[in-house]
Amino acid sequence: MNKRETLNKVLVKLFNDILKIEEKYLCRQAFTDLTMTEFHIIENIGSSRERTMSETAKDLKVTSGTLTTGIDNLVKKGYVKRKRSVDDKRRVVIALTPKGEEAYASHEAFHQEMVEHTLMNLSDEQEEVLVQALFNVDQYFKGKYKL
Repeated sequence: MNKRETLNKVLVKLFNDILKIEEKYLCRQAFTDLTMTEFHIIENIGSSRERTMSETAKDLKVTSGTLTTGIDNLVKKGYVKRKRSVDDKRRVVIALTPKGEEAYASHEAFHQEMVEHTLMNLSDEQEEVLVQALFNVDQYFKGKYKL
């Protein structure tokens, strides 16, 4: 197998493994009532801030209707609170509840640990090469598939 074939296998396996492991760790152990989609909504809302529904939907690249369904579920489960904006009553803002903040922190810790472990034996130069290579992959997908 040549280097390109090896890299392809590693990238595909890594992508699939990260999704499976993330789901197993977060959804089946710590927060069994959340789906990975709901975790990603929580991640996008972010910690200690309010966001509008429309900017959240835009960032997640989903329709407002799709996001409303996800937010409705997260509100029922106690992870998100929704209210009308104080400045403009037409706007709906969302924010994490304390329970949502816990889920957000757990998700962040999972990713931080993954990054720390990935970089632990790399020199500064190797880190830069890795970051550039992953940036190239990201740019490829964004350019080719218009993400």
